[in-house]
Amino acid sequence: MPAHSSAAIAAIQMTSCADVQRNLATAGRLIAEAAEQGAQLVLLPEYFCFMGQRDADKLALRETPGEGPIQAFLADTARRHRIWLIGGTLPLAAPEASRVLNTTLVFDPQGQPICRYDKIHLFSFVKDQEAYDEARTIRPGEQVAAFEAPFGRVGLSVCYDLRFPELYRALGECALIVVPAAFTYTTGRAHWETLLRARAIENQCYVLAAAQGGRHENGRRTWGHSMLIDPWGDVLAQREQENEGVVSGTIDATRLTEVRQSLPALKHRVLAT
Repeated sequence: MPAHSSAAIAAIQMTSCADVQRNLATAGRLIAEAAEQGAQLVLLPEYFCFMGQRDADKLALRETPGEGPIQAFLADTARRHRIWLIGGTLPLAAPEASRVLNTTLVFDPQGQPICRYDKIHLFSFVKDQEAYDEARTIRPGEQVAAFEAPFGRVGLSVCYDLRFPELYRALGECALIVVPAAFTYTTGRAHWETLLRARAIENQCYVLAAAQGGRHENGRRTWGHSMLIDPWGDVLAQREQENEGVVSGTIDATRLTEVRQSLPALKHRVLAT
C-alpha cells in the first residue's frame, strides 16, 4: 500500500431472493449509494444474485467466464461508477453438470475482469432443524487469489473460508482482505465478529465483510452484521440490522504501517513457508 494513501471502501448487505433481476436491481441501487458516498471499492455479499428455494436451483443460472447477464451487470456497474467492484459470488460452470463453482469475480473501474477466486472451503452444518451441505451442489476451488489495487494488495476469500487461517497466510501480506458471506444466523451470532477480528489481527490488515442478512424467501435466516475492521482488530463500521444497506469506511496506509511497525508480528513468523 503506497505511503500516506487512503481509500474509501464499502460493503453491501443484502437479503437476496430467488428473483435474479430483483437482486441485481437491489445490488445496483446499493452500489450507486456507496459510489455516491465516495467508495472506490465496493464488495457485494455471497449469493448476491440469487438465493433459491433449494440448493440445486442455482445450477440453472450457471454462467461461463465472460458470458452471462450477471457478469454483464457487474462489468457495466463497475464501469458506470468507475469503481473496483468485487462481485460477491455467482455460479460459474463446473466440469460436472451436477455442481457449479461458487466464484468471486473482480472488475476494475473500466469494467474489465481482473481476478477470479473459486471458493475453496465448502460449508456443512447440522444442528436441530438446520442442515447445510454445499458440496452437494458446489465444486471446491483449488487456488487462492489476490489482486493489486492502487491502495494495495487485496486478498479474496468467501464465507466458510473464514475458519481456515492458513488460507489467509497463503495470500501473502495484504492491505485489505475481503469476505463476502452468507453466514447462518446460528453460526454468525456465535462466531462471525470473532473470526473477522482474528483474521484482521493476525494478518495486520483491514478486513471488509459483506454479508447476507435477514429472513429470506426460502425460510433461511442469515446473520448480517457487515463490517469493516482495522489492522488492530477494531471495528470501524458495522451494520447492526439484518436488512439491506451499505457499510462504508476508509483504509489508511499510515494506520497499516503504524500497526505493523509497533508490533512486527508478520516479521516474527517462524513457521512461515
